[in-house]
Amino acid sequence: MFVGACMGRILGVCMEQFAFTFRDSEFFQLFCSPNESCVTPGLYAMIGAAATLGGVTRMTVSLVVIMFELTGGLTYIVPIMIAVMISKWVGDAIISDGIYDGHIHLYGYPFLDSKREFTHNTLACDVMRPRRNDAPLSIVDLSTVAVGVLQDLVSETDYFGFPCVLDSTSQLLAGFLTRKDITFVLDQVTHRREGTTRESRVFFIDSTRRVNQQLLESTVPSVNFRGLMDPSPFQISDQTPMETVVEMFRKMGLRQVLVSHNGRLLGIITKKDVLRHIAERDRKDPTTIRFN
Repeated sequence: MFVGACMGRILGVCMEQFAFTFRDSEFFQLFCSPNESCVTPGLYAMIGAAATLGGVTRMTVSLVVIMFELTGGLTYIVPIMIAVMISKWVGDAIISDGIYDGHIHLYGYPFLDSKREFTHNTLACDVMRPRRNDAPLSIVDLSTVAVGVLQDLVSETDYFGFPCVLDSTSQLLAGFLTRKDITFVLDQVTHRREGTTRESRVFFIDSTRRVNQQLLESTVPSVNFRGLMDPSPFQISDQTPMETVVEMFRKMGLRQVLVSHNGRLLGIITKKDVLRHIAERDRKDPTTIRFN
């Protein structure tokens, strides 16, 4: 706004001097009263500030409202609207994204633009991970999970969270544990639970606690964190169209969804996977996309 106001003020002063020099011309005699300046440099500064900000940010209606609140008058609303729309058209002709969209791409933020439609006929199973040549999905097996297993998950991976299954054989999805939850468990075990070791069992639901009741009678103490796990994470079928998945990410603000088939965990889809898939379908190299 400062740069635009300066440029507008300079143009306004030039127009003021031009009107004074050619004050006897028919044009200025028609629009200007005698012995009175008909050019207001401050108006040029205000319109220049609005036009520059509109061209950089691609704001339209909200910017006009902001300028109206700054000036407190309706007299100059129409010229401000014209200047803002022209600046937006010129900016769109040069580059489609505004400064905020450009910073999102520059810093690698995983952002799904709601203005762009997803029209590809693909399924969730085509996007989910792990794929054929990928490493197995990092999960929490509730039937055998111990303190040492959680410590290894936190130290060896940098994922936001981990799907939980009842046991590794059936792969039945039971819930989702975030990295923050696991860190909380380890902090409680390390500093506030005496006698626990790496072999100490950790119970998150009652069913595994009842099934493994005999472990409670052993010499190794166990810990119970029932209620900490999310028992109903967002999950979809492997045959869900990706168009639906993209809309879920956009409208619900999800970080990830779990992919299952008849209750069995198959994989996971994150927002970054969706963005790479969109880039791949748009014939761009998905390996060039970097996220922070």
